Amino acid sequence: MKRLTALILAAIMLFALCACGGNGGTASGDVSYDIPEGKQLPDDAVLNITVGSHGSWPYDENWKIWEYIREAMGGTLNYNAIPGSDFATKFPLIMASPDEFPDVIGFQNKPTGFADFAQQGAFVALDDYEEFLPDYNEFWNSVPEDEQWMRDTRRDSDGKIYYAPIYGMERATNLRSWLYRKDIFDKHGLNTPETIDDLYNVSKKLKELYPDSYPLCMRSGLGNMNVIGSSFKPNFHFNAYYDFENEKWSYGATESEIMLEMVEFFRKMVDEKLIPVDFMTINSSTWEELVSTDRGFMMPEYQVRIDFFNSIARAKNPDYTMAAMVPPKSTNGIGIAKVNKYNNDPMGFGVLNTGDKGRIANAMRYVNWFYSDEGAETISWGKEGETYEVVDGKRKFILSDGEEVSSKYGIKSIGTYLRVDPAVIDAAISEEQAATTDFILENTYPKLDPTIYMELSAEDSALVADYETSLKTVVEENLQKFIIGQRPISEWDAFQKELSELPVSELLSIYEKAYNAIK
Repeated sequence: MKRLTALILAAIMLFALCACGGNGGTASGDVSYDIPEGKQLPDDAVLNITVGSHGSWPYDENWKIWEYIREAMGGTLNYNAIPGSDFATKFPLIMASPDEFPDVIGFQNKPTGFADFAQQGAFVALDDYEEFLPDYNEFWNSVPEDEQWMRDTRRDSDGKIYYAPIYGMERATNLRSWLYRKDIFDKHGLNTPETIDDLYNVSKKLKELYPDSYPLCMRSGLGNMNVIGSSFKPNFHFNAYYDFENEKWSYGATESEIMLEMVEFFRKMVDEKLIPVDFMTINSSTWEELVSTDRGFMMPEYQVRIDFFNSIARAKNPDYTMAAMVPPKSTNGIGIAKVNKYNNDPMGFGVLNTGDKGRIANAMRYVNWFYSDEGAETISWGKEGETYEVVDGKRKFILSDGEEVSSKYGIKSIGTYLRVDPAVIDAAISEEQAATTDFILENTYPKLDPTIYMELSAEDSALVADYETSLKTVVEENLQKFIIGQRPISEWDAFQKELSELPVSELLSIYEKAYNAIK
């Protein structure tokens, strides 16, 4: 694999030197400014666009969204879809054939190697073609400072943006919260827990009331322990993470006191059957059965689980109400009442360096439209009477039971959006769930951990894979053993010594170097 990557990069370097001059700086070709009124592209413009295809709503050439985009753009747009399962394999092959580059690729996730390809000249920076991006610049210059992270996390090591940023989807994508059974708490006069101690005490009370229950009905083990890490220390993760408060990289499992506090809490919950003993590995169907049948009352989860559980449980219990609550925090004086941040949308566009300045300019005009008011309106809603209607003064998508906007119209599918009207997110869910979004965002740690978005060089990526493989086995196996009682807490110091002999510092040094290059 390393050899294949090296060969691909060598091909791109040759292409960059001979055809483009690197980073699009000396691309040849004329740029046409003869654009029909109301269109984005010259009549003779031809753009080849590759997009990913999602397994849940596979690409459909007849989607309304393509009709609307073509109508707004003008010129000729040729779309080619690659199934998500094939993208990781086909992306390097695309990169190895620069003479056949498409003009734009719409990604589901930023692919491995993207930064290397960009720095070798395969992609062009939006920053280098600002004259063709007036709406992009106007929009992002209007975005409040506390939302600029959506653009800033897309910057490469040279400070430029090659991977067009997403706006608006942070209200939906990977939004996490603490959820609880509001009807059960109201019925018994219980207060939602403010601290981790309160969480334990209210779990005890619920266990008394519902002996067959697991009041903290959590799943995904260590993954969800990371979600609630800020309850013990801001942005705390058991593995590698950036400590924003102290401006340094850290590995959570080696922070003995904080990690032990978390382990001891979960061990106590397991011992007293206040959480499923198999919460590390419990399958989704078993967990869903517990939560929907008065046997699970609190959990860190995705916001979308509110509608999921309310819709299925109310058929038998009309009072059933899953809602969001303020995260409980440790009393250690460090923890905060927030969950860690994961609500970033990994989709995006990349403009290929075809070596033709005219094609690149038109590709940038294509990207620019998605940030315009017209573009955001069109890709978010479609057209009144065709994709949505206005009911009681509110827009509502035209859908039959069981239909989704992505599969029916292509709205919010891969390669169809960059700037999204936040109101469309609320329109796609119940009013009850939508009412929790701002509350959840207020109770989310404001900064996104760099491990989520920054990309390593091919060489560093290989080293990190080796380091994390050796760490993962020791760390995850032992944390699980401590929590379920297979290893006594008396051996905690011995565990810390074992960690000191692993490549923790080497791993963090690589992350630090990569982060320093983009921050």
